Amino acid sequence: MALDVYVGSLTRYYGGSDNPIAAFAKSPERLHPAVLAWRSALTERLGGNIAAPLDWDETAGAPHFIGRPGWDGWAALVLWAAHAEHPLVGRPDTLPDEWENDAALAHSNAEGFRSRYSHLVRHVELWLPSPFPFTFDGQDVGGRRAVIGSAPTLLRQLADLNGATWKAGDGMVAGWGRKPPPDKAPLELRARYGFAAMVQAAQKAVDHRLPMKLDY
Repeated sequence: MALDVYVGSLTRYYGGSDNPIAAFAKSPERLHPAVLAWRSALTERLGGNIAAPLDWDETAGAPHFIGRPGWDGWAALVLWAAHAEHPLVGRPDTLPDEWENDAALAHSNAEGFRSRYSHLVRHVELWLPSPFPFTFDGQDVGGRRAVIGSAPTLLRQLADLNGATWKAGDGMVAGWGRKPPPDKAPLELRARYGFAAMVQAAQKAVDHRLPMKLDY
């Protein structure tokens, strides 16, 4: 199964014919009010934890973008971040089959640990275009459980990860994303490919003030 990252209105995303919620929505005319109601309820829940009500373009003319980190690129990037903040834990040379059980990743998600890369390593699936430092358990528009974070915070944490490890310029990062790594590529090559896709998507989300969501 492929893994993409979508940037755009949630009305467009959930209105796709292959999306389970489309059966509920039937048409954008029905789905659009449901998305706005979901956003309003989420704003009320977050209350004083955010500086301003959640707001972004949910009209039919909102731009949209697709990035393709792939599962291997995404997983390798998550492990790269976890091992960057837990350097004493041995980092695998290649992506393990059961990467979710990685020891450094477990440490990054341990109760009470304040991860530098929380919006990357905490199983976030949806990033909103609002600047807040925390992640939280919530529900998506269809009522499915999802961990939610902030696109501006994700972009900053990706920059911090680059500064702490690769120190790569924009041109070099763009080059990393031009071609997927070969099979059995080292973990770092896969992480760089995933990083390039996620940075580009997060930058689009911030520049256009749009949500960003993993799609699989």
